[in-house]
Amino acid sequence: MGCQGEPLVQQVCNLFEQISNLESLKPAKDVNMLFTQLVFTCMPPTPIDVTKLCKRVQEIRSKLIKLCGEAEGLLESHYSTILGSYQKPLDHLDIFPYHSNYLKLSLLEFNILSQHCTQNVPSKIAFVGSGSLPLTSIILASNHLTSSTFHNYDIDPLANSKAVSLVSSDPDLSKRMFFHTTDIMNVTTALKDFDVVFLAALVGMDKEDKVRVIDHLAKYMAPGALLMLRSAHGARAFLYPVVDPSDLRGFEVLSVFHPTDEVINSVVIARKYPMTTHSLEQKKGLGPIVLPSKCSEIQAFNPFNHGNMIEDLALEEQLS
Repeated sequence: MGCQGEPLVQQVCNLFEQISNLESLKPAKDVNMLFTQLVFTCMPPTPIDVTKLCKRVQEIRSKLIKLCGEAEGLLESHYSTILGSYQKPLDHLDIFPYHSNYLKLSLLEFNILSQHCTQNVPSKIAFVGSGSLPLTSIILASNHLTSSTFHNYDIDPLANSKAVSLVSSDPDLSKRMFFHTTDIMNVTTALKDFDVVFLAALVGMDKEDKVRVIDHLAKYMAPGALLMLRSAHGARAFLYPVVDPSDLRGFEVLSVFHPTDEVINSVVIARKYPMTTHSLEQKKGLGPIVLPSKCSEIQAFNPFNHGNMIEDLALEEQLS
């Protein structure tokens, strides 16, 4: 059995087999039940390092992350369609089973952002991988960053079409939220306009793709701008890709929050260096230089002060 001898790993592999045999990952009782079991299997804190597992389990993990991403996308698409049928979709966001989770996640990320962006409120924010139900952008724009503009990037035209329908009837958000259907790797100079860039957990499903996106952002983001990412730690890395601080070339990592409770995702915040990675390599030993900007003041922050959050993929049996 090799590394599958570990009970937790064996259980994850068994669930992977069952999920792989589902006819569809669309919201349904059997789908929800299996993903709920998977999440609660991976949730308890464990010293497991997924990078040190055998090749076969590594392959299973890679496939499982993609299945989780597909299921999450189908769930959000399903509810985005329902919400889009309302005259005022934003008044009914709480029909989405994990709306309260997004409220907690958005507050957590806003508190982390606020600790590292104290001089001014960021005026222009990008969210990469916003999807058909861009709840993070909607909640941040509605509750926390009420004067900021949000540019949402997604490669899927249908997802963006559904997302637009959610905010088009709102007199405020329809003027502050914009949607771009494109691969973020094709966006270059426009990235320099953003004070903050959010990178969704499922953009870059494997390490190589994730690092490629991060390197692209490092090349084109403005000096001093902030990058916020979602990662995973321990057994939770069977659910989401891991972002290691060493992957953030061209950025100064300011904070990494690894939760030990119901929070599935880790939260990483980093600041774009004012020089290129190449320049930094030429000047080894030179400490980080941060240009004065809206988000240039660095302060210590303990995210444990801001409560807990059950992440998006904790699928409970709330759907029929």
